[in-house]
Amino acid sequence: MDSTASASLASLWDEVAGTQPDPDLWVVIATLVAALTVVVPHVLWRLSRNAITIAHEGGHGLVALLTGRTLTGIRLHSDTSGLTVSRGKPHGIGMILTAAAGYTAPPLLGLGGAALLAAGRITLLLWLATALLVAMLVMIRNAYGALTVFVTGGTFVLVSWLTGPQVQAAFAYVVVWFLLLGGVRPAFELQAKRARGGAGDSDADQLSRLTHVPAGLWLFLFHAVSLCSLIGGGRWLLEV
Repeated sequence: MDSTASASLASLWDEVAGTQPDPDLWVVIATLVAALTVVVPHVLWRLSRNAITIAHEGGHGLVALLTGRTLTGIRLHSDTSGLTVSRGKPHGIGMILTAAAGYTAPPLLGLGGAALLAAGRITLLLWLATALLVAMLVMIRNAYGALTVFVTGGTFVLVSWLTGPQVQAAFAYVVVWFLLLGGVRPAFELQAKRARGGAGDSDADQLSRLTHVPAGLWLFLFHAVSLCSLIGGGRWLLEV
């Protein structure tokens, strides 16, 4: 029994950690168009932005844990806003990194995903994404947030278990393109809100209070990270 279980685990690990063939260029282009379709039009963006909020708040939560803070809960709201609450010192490098992780998380996740796809690790990407969503689900503290994360995670599970390599590859490329493209738009939306005198308690403003660096410079950082991730990740995805 032990040898059979070990063989099964070894086979599963080989499947997860192994490489898969790159899709054809037309598939990569088609997934780019599909991602643009749900990011650019405002009506669809209002729905798809929920997935970016998951990555945004997940970034806050992950960095809070990595910097030694105590993560107490994450809430996701139907207006695509979110809130991550952690306990610890209200100042210092841990708080700064936690606050900076929100707007930078989606594009950096997209960049990491692009690196995995460029290396042919399609299955590994899908499993890692599922694991992160399951871990986040434990920390969700409201019904809408739990439903959103459950549906998103369930989609990854269904694609990973019930579809073939071609569908998995197309799905993975859509997800990564979406993170890269969808990671750009929120920083511009925040800039527009601040120009109208709104978003006074945004991540950029909180970082300004923590560091005494103008919020505009933090906003510039968000733009730089998202645009550089899009350019770099896009190049990797198109090199098939």
